[in-house]
Amino acid sequence: MEPAVSLAVCALLFLLWVRVKGLEFVLIHQRWVFVCLFLLPLSLIFDIYYYVRAWVVFKLSSAPRLHEQRVRDIQKQVREWKEQGSKTFMCTGRPGWLTVSLRVGKYKKTHKNIMINLMDILEVDTKKQIVRVEPLVTMGQVTALLTSIGWTLPVLPELDDLTVGGLIMGTGIESSSHRYGLFQHICTAYELVLADGSFVRCTPMENSDLFYAVPWSCGTLGFLVAAEIRIIPAKKYIKLRFEPVRGLEAICDKFTRESQQPENHFVEGLLYSLHEAVIMTGVMTDEAEPSKLNSIGNYYKPWFFKHVENYLKTNREGLEYIPLRHYYHRHTRSIFWELQDIIPFGNNPIFRYLFGWMVPPKISLLKLTQGETLRKLYEQHHVVQDMLVPMKCLPQALHTFHNDIHVYPIWLCPFILPSQPGLVHPKGDEAELYVDIGAYGEPRVKHFEARSCMRQLEKFVRSVHGFQMLYADCYMDREEFWEMFDGSLYHRLRKQLGCQDAFPEVYDKICKAARLAGPPQPLPKSTQRGPCAWRRHFRVESCLGLGQVGKAHLWPARKCHCHHWLPEASQGHTLAAKAHSTHPRFGSPWCLDVVLGVPGALGALRRRRNHSYPFGLWRGHKIRNLIFLLVCKACELWH
Repeated sequence: MEPAVSLAVCALLFLLWVRVKGLEFVLIHQRWVFVCLFLLPLSLIFDIYYYVRAWVVFKLSSAPRLHEQRVRDIQKQVREWKEQGSKTFMCTGRPGWLTVSLRVGKYKKTHKNIMINLMDILEVDTKKQIVRVEPLVTMGQVTALLTSIGWTLPVLPELDDLTVGGLIMGTGIESSSHRYGLFQHICTAYELVLADGSFVRCTPMENSDLFYAVPWSCGTLGFLVAAEIRIIPAKKYIKLRFEPVRGLEAICDKFTRESQQPENHFVEGLLYSLHEAVIMTGVMTDEAEPSKLNSIGNYYKPWFFKHVENYLKTNREGLEYIPLRHYYHRHTRSIFWELQDIIPFGNNPIFRYLFGWMVPPKISLLKLTQGETLRKLYEQHHVVQDMLVPMKCLPQALHTFHNDIHVYPIWLCPFILPSQPGLVHPKGDEAELYVDIGAYGEPRVKHFEARSCMRQLEKFVRSVHGFQMLYADCYMDREEFWEMFDGSLYHRLRKQLGCQDAFPEVYDKICKAARLAGPPQPLPKSTQRGPCAWRRHFRVESCLGLGQVGKAHLWPARKCHCHHWLPEASQGHTLAAKAHSTHPRFGSPWCLDVVLGVPGALGALRRRRNHSYPFGLWRGHKIRNLIFLLVCKACELWH
């Protein structure tokens, strides 16, 4: 009874704390509380459900029978869209928050959503060495099934929640890509429903143009309904060597040499500074030395990138035997190194032993609970990018990353890029060795500005005939985008297959400029104060509760996150700004109009949904009102 009472008291205190601080304050400044108490258990439930479901479906062999019926349903939806006049573009009906991409897909609100419920492994053919899967099958499902029967994918991208459809329509890479290429290069067939509702199968020999145009097209040529992927025999362990290297030239030379060695099944590098790195090479094996066995995927083990860093700190080489599935998902528990920003103490031994079995939180749930304010903060002060550049340009590329964003660790993954038709191919007629440079974290350069810094990085990548992965925001304009990617085959097929009126162009789905473009929205008349022409927007956002002042952020904006329009101000006229706060007694969110230049007026206090309340509620809070005035006066001076 006593433990239950203690737990109830703790829960009550927590709820009171949230009530006092405000939910938004907790989600932004103490996000680990929400993640640990809610998202981790929920993520565990999701994983258990999908694992059990996949196992049952495969054992009962029900997926192939249901697959044909589901494909016919997709065809029916597309034909109904045509019969209704094809008024809008089509897209998959999968919610945007379920994708691993950090981008917010606003197009789903305006496009025709085609529901695609295809998430099963259909067949494993060990004679042909092929696995046939539906597009929403995840890498976690694939490894759980294939490794249990002694097989694996030649290229198995890292994170559990990555789907086959996303890896084909976007791209995928792993430390074995220096032998096999990108994820698209191990696929042998695609099955699609086209813009007219017809079904088509494409291979390198049949409908080959479509086969080579589908990768990187982001679902703008048709709906993927199945794929056939090569599989290879698996072994129990990866014999992994760790070698710390110092000096940029030595790092690049060592990494290039190891990437060119065919006997290395896996090659990977972690760069901890511009002149310090650990290069890892691995081979599959069925035998392991017991004293060197390291099951790095166990929940109580250190995060992999921290474990690797120990070899650098102690300046020693190492050899370990890692179970195959543990190696494939070595970065999953820490989401590479992103989780350290969400749960700062996540690698602490106490946390790992007590709660590590629930880690990581699902990226989709993190997105769902992120909120507009936090999303904008991440967008401006956080980098998640993968740039693919020729291996010969690696030293120059690392200098550029260091100068433009200064994010560490950096992930280095080599891959061979065949000379094939499509959006992505090397400059010459022969295959070329490339490297994926992955930067994930908070930039440490002074005066970092996301748009200008990323455009500089994109310009460099274009200049060396490199490519940017399309899961993250890119800031190129349309001309620059098609300078980076070869759109000749893609545009020809879009016209030939009638995609121009059915699907948006790939640029319009992934580029930030295109997604935000459009005619400016006029301000409501209720916000127009006087005859002057408004020229600038301001938003003052504060986390204030019960007399405690949090951080205040100022940036140009058109709309505040609780949907009240902000009037603009021109020089010589009244400046109006909004500040967010909480009710001093109840802690609920409020908006306060602060109008400078109007004697004795602080405007009206309005609750969300435009319910009006008299300003008398704020009497006795002169200090807080003074703070609002000072903040807004600073806005006026800045303007």
